[in-house]
Amino acid sequence: MVATIPVPIQFSLPEGWRSVPPDRVDAGEAAFVALRPPGVKGFTPNITIAGKLHDAAEPLAKLADEAVERLRRGAPDAEIGKRKESGSEANPGLTQTVRMTLLLNNQPEHLVQLQVFLGMRDTRDPSRNAVLEIVLSALAEQFQDVVGDFQQFVSSIKPEEATS
Repeated sequence: MVATIPVPIQFSLPEGWRSVPPDRVDAGEAAFVALRPPGVKGFTPNITIAGKLHDAAEPLAKLADEAVERLRRGAPDAEIGKRKESGSEANPGLTQTVRMTLLLNNQPEHLVQLQVFLGMRDTRDPSRNAVLEIVLSALAEQFQDVVGDFQQFVSSIKPEEATS
């Protein structure tokens, strides 16, 4: 089952990225997945978006810690690198880098994730708050080639405006 984003958003994909159904790439917990071919060593850089309703009083750092704990179930060495909070009280943000090792084709490979957590109010129902979890995953050797695209993608994410 593919997840849904709890508040309506709009965004644009950078050139060279293509969206795929989350179920097709075993990412059923994501509401959106984009790939940036070509892959290397059996891994294609990808962007995922997931989201859930959120109590605005709960700190994003708690959700970010929970995301790392989920990763550690499959990659016990997952380790947080840099973490930075941004935004405002009404629209908070948190970005963190996570490094881990995965087995790809029976070989250990270093994977880097750039995780962005964005607090967002539903423009159609201001009583609803959500947190979007936007994640770039790439092998360490691919990361520098795709991180700029990811930053461009994240900056394009906006709430879909309510229509009357």
